[in-house]
Amino acid sequence: MKKFVNDPQQYVPEMLKGLALANPDTLKYVPEYNLIMRTDAPRDDKVSIIQGSGSGHEPAHVMTVGKGMLDGACPGDVFAAPPMDYVYETTKLLASPKGVVLLVNNYTGDRMAFDMAQEMSQADGVNVRTLFIDDDVSVQDSTYTVGRRGVAGNFFVMKAVGAASEEGADLDEVMRIGEKVNSVTRTMGLALTACTPPAKGSPLFELGDDEIEVGVGIHGEPGRRRAKMAPANELVDELLDPVVADLPFVSGDRVALMVNGLGGTPISELYLVYGIAHEKLAALGITVARSYVGEYCTSLDMAGASITLVRLDDEIERLLAAPAEIGNRIF
Repeated sequence: MKKFVNDPQQYVPEMLKGLALANPDTLKYVPEYNLIMRTDAPRDDKVSIIQGSGSGHEPAHVMTVGKGMLDGACPGDVFAAPPMDYVYETTKLLASPKGVVLLVNNYTGDRMAFDMAQEMSQADGVNVRTLFIDDDVSVQDSTYTVGRRGVAGNFFVMKAVGAASEEGADLDEVMRIGEKVNSVTRTMGLALTACTPPAKGSPLFELGDDEIEVGVGIHGEPGRRRAKMAPANELVDELLDPVVADLPFVSGDRVALMVNGLGGTPISELYLVYGIAHEKLAALGITVARSYVGEYCTSLDMAGASITLVRLDDEIERLLAAPAEIGNRIF
């Protein structure tokens, strides 16, 4: 294993420390709870938005803390749910008079931690609600879930509820918007290689040189099937066809299209995938109104990609277009 790592147990704390040092005016690091929070949070005039989950999916979620998106994120270790007390203490620290929304990708460990933290926070008088995200069309149940998994589509929920809370929407309205975006968002992923967690030091699973995992989870969980490597046009079909068929997306729809890298795929290949997907959607009469290409929700250094579609209406499109200022920026 060749990685920029000292002690693997300090991989996450050292990453969070670096993130805060790179954004001293806008982000604060609270090491006791692996918490990255806005320096101006909590604010009395907005609902606080928090997301957790395991580390290893960056920029999700700690690098999306900032104005117009999350108010705080408290990740666990790599591919591990945050401890319940991290979520509980984070919820109390970010409690606003307008309330708190906890965004949770649908995994059993995360659900347990956030459900318990919500219950304990409510007992302390915090007005807090939880919204579960389950956009993955690959499998109905998986290694770590009952029901569909939450994957890269969580970015659209974060963005929409973050924008709504920034505008002053109340707790019920923020929840309504989040549930609406989740209901029209679908994702499918594909792995070309496995990933290597720092603490393990070797690939998480075996994948032959000529094999791909269709429908892979963001923790390396099995997808629908193993298949042979194929040209890019066929790989895009593997990703796009199940997404389009699931909602379903139909001729006349306006959509947001996201091509998300899983951590080890060159940006040039992601744009190649985007171009193919865009043309295939146009051929179906589906208009791409908003485009997202890059790394949003990764699986460490896994080579591969996912495709997400969101059916747009005027409200969702306006919220996705609202300004945001987050730690992960390219200029």
